[in-house]
Amino acid sequence: MWLPEVSPGTLILEPAPSGFAATVAIVPGVLGEVIGDRSDAEGREVVVNDGSGELHVRLPSDDVAQRPAIVLPMDAEFDIRLDVASRFVSRLRGKPVKLLPVALRLTSLQRTRLIQLLHAFDVREAGGGPREVAELVLDSQQAALPSVEWKDSAARRKAIRLIRDSITLVERNYLKLLRGR
Repeated sequence: MWLPEVSPGTLILEPAPSGFAATVAIVPGVLGEVIGDRSDAEGREVVVNDGSGELHVRLPSDDVAQRPAIVLPMDAEFDIRLDVASRFVSRLRGKPVKLLPVALRLTSLQRTRLIQLLHAFDVREAGGGPREVAELVLDSQQAALPSVEWKDSAARRKAIRLIRDSITLVERNYLKLLRGR
């Protein structure tokens, strides 16, 4: 589960102020497939997947679903949060829109690259080097080359780039993914 201040793809709901009539109740299953539902001391978080990605909805209490109001912090991700909120409301009203804006969706190539990066990081953390990354992540036959040939191989260069990029991703850049950058 993502903290709402970290991911603009997390929709924050609060009870509407008194005097506002609720026109629609929140029923997560109507939005898409519920793939996560967790409660803790701070409330409930529901994760819905509609094919465009995962929307996280934070509900501080159960009564919020009956009289919801959307919280939109005016931070650096305000535009994305507003787009997510607008799509959410449209979807609740029965319009066929994707829950996540393009900025928060991963293409199949991006998803494949991220999987490779995380796998490369895991191999490195387990003590592997470029040769193991080439073999296990890239499925390259060049990993079996003798040392002299391996040194100049394309698989070695790609494995080294994967390791370098995976360290950067894990140590500091992964939060950019959550913010659509």
